[in-house]
Amino acid sequence: MKAFLLAAGNGTRLRPLTDTIPKCLVPIRGVPLLQIWLEVCKRFGIYEVLINIHARANLVSEYLAHSAKEIRVRIAEEPQLLGSAGTLRANRDWVAREECFWIFYADVLHRVDLMGMWKLHQCRQPAATLGVYRVSDPSRCGIATVEDSGIIREFIEKPKDPNGSLAFAGLMIATPELLEVIPDHVPADIGFHVLPRLTGRMLAFLINDYLIDVGTMENYRIAQTTWPGLDESSECYR
Repeated sequence: MKAFLLAAGNGTRLRPLTDTIPKCLVPIRGVPLLQIWLEVCKRFGIYEVLINIHARANLVSEYLAHSAKEIRVRIAEEPQLLGSAGTLRANRDWVAREECFWIFYADVLHRVDLMGMWKLHQCRQPAATLGVYRVSDPSRCGIATVEDSGIIREFIEKPKDPNGSLAFAGLMIATPELLEVIPDHVPADIGFHVLPRLTGRMLAFLINDYLIDVGTMENYRIAQTTWPGLDESSECYR
């Protein structure tokens, strides 16, 4: 099983912290965010991960050289940011033989039931399965309108007039069908340029577990006091 771990953002909303630290290496209760992600992947049986990097790429590469002991990591350095979808397109050969693969946003801190999400995808076999969760300010997120069957019939990134509050959580299972709708231009974004093209062919997995986007200083501070750590006894990753 393979996963894209999207980690190339500049982290401007986390300044001044990211003036010296890459966003994916900011510590959560003393543990780098990237290390938490590697542990999640290992527990779930994901042993091949592609991580795209950009800002302070040398620091991320050095960290991975000493920390990614049990996972095969491919580093995709982007001198020019390709966008979340652009990264997938540029590295599509890496998943060419995969029936499906994970896409994770590295600034998401969570204890989501990945096994439950995986089982849903395997049972229904959509073009993609999106983790979604309820948010208080949907105008700042990618919002999915979901039918009772779980099919996503509309997706709008940062809608001016939101039609609901179910936001894309930055966790997704994708198939080659998703790769086929990525536009040629760079940068290309998953939320703006890809997911709206797959409506009717995507499934929603509702998340009620701990999840927070630590891409802002406000949420980063919240995470320092609310993050419970990975549950050693949980079956969510097994």
